[in-house]
Amino acid sequence: MKILNLIRLAIRALQRNKLRALLTMLGIIIGVASVITMMSIGEGSKQSINASLSSMGSNMITIMPQSNEPGGARMMGSNLKSLTYADVETLEKDAPNIALISPLASSSGQVISGANNWPTTIQGVSPEYLDIRKLTVKDGIVFSAQDVKSSAKVCLLGKTVVDNLFPNGESPLGKIIRFGKIPMQVIGVLSPKGTSNFGQDQDDIILAPYTTVQKRVLSSIYFSQIYASAITEAASDAAVDEATTVLRVSHRLRATEQDDFQIRTQAELMTMLNSTSSMMTALLTAVASISLVIGGIGIMNIMYVSVTERTREIGLRMSIGARGIDILLQFLIEAIMISITGGVIGVVLGITAAFAIPMALNWPTVISESSIVISFLVCAITGIFFGYYPAVKASNLDPIEALRYE
Repeated sequence: MKILNLIRLAIRALQRNKLRALLTMLGIIIGVASVITMMSIGEGSKQSINASLSSMGSNMITIMPQSNEPGGARMMGSNLKSLTYADVETLEKDAPNIALISPLASSSGQVISGANNWPTTIQGVSPEYLDIRKLTVKDGIVFSAQDVKSSAKVCLLGKTVVDNLFPNGESPLGKIIRFGKIPMQVIGVLSPKGTSNFGQDQDDIILAPYTTVQKRVLSSIYFSQIYASAITEAASDAAVDEATTVLRVSHRLRATEQDDFQIRTQAELMTMLNSTSSMMTALLTAVASISLVIGGIGIMNIMYVSVTERTREIGLRMSIGARGIDILLQFLIEAIMISITGGVIGVVLGITAAFAIPMALNWPTVISESSIVISFLVCAITGIFFGYYPAVKASNLDPIEALRYE
């Protein structure tokens, strides 16, 4: 009952200075809204990254050439040539935990159709690449193993390439396009994938048989990458171990020599990106939390002013029987109410911002219950921490001196 009376007194005190109370809450409001917004952006980014990587194949394995620093000199990335079709054949034969495998040879250049042209990337792959990367064909067909064997001049186009080469909406199927000086027949159109989390347009792509790209575009026997998928996600680590052993034997590396290739799994990439995302979220949340500290200092300042202004009131209450603990609780409750009211407004603004950001900036956000609970708890703690010292000062006043205060 006594607590209810103290709450009523605190509400009346705040109502007497509404504008000052609102300005005092401002730091808390901004802090709570910022923390919830930052955490929702971080969680949204994390879930978006996981979804994007899963859509590429959660059991996908990527093998890339890597310098083994011959003679202590590290070579440039463009000069790394260690992956050939012999590696693909060896992996297919000696790595039982690998289900599908596709080499990749890529080149950038201008693709032309009639009067239209577009700068893009052509990727030379095997038909298995589409299953490994979870790509599907919207119209037409996929090139066959026979097309790969004969280095056929056929290709599949991504949506961005189609939109730029055939802006009037005509079907590209059966049409001849030229990549550089190489004419190719369009036999299929890929289903759109959109922009990746790294800002890459996944539809700005041409797929062709890897033999076609190697012989007719690059004039090279080397691959820039080898894509594979483990038989299951759980078998990814075993597949990596097998691939490492197989490639070291295939490349005739001695025990003391470093690998001239590197292997990455989706799980590793997911862990690395989630770690980066969590670190950025923590950093942004820490920056946003500064507003809470500033808001707390504002509460302390206003409470000190309030104690000074109401010194005679405090003296009067003490003279009619109020104890020091009653005065302390009264001012502490006022500080907590300011903080929690600011926290409630901040939560509403934070949730509103989290809903508005995807519409305005196209950034994914996910509001987590933990961000609201943490923000609210921080508000209550802030109110108690920064309101305690002014409340103690008020409770320690001498009633006689307080009544004499002008």
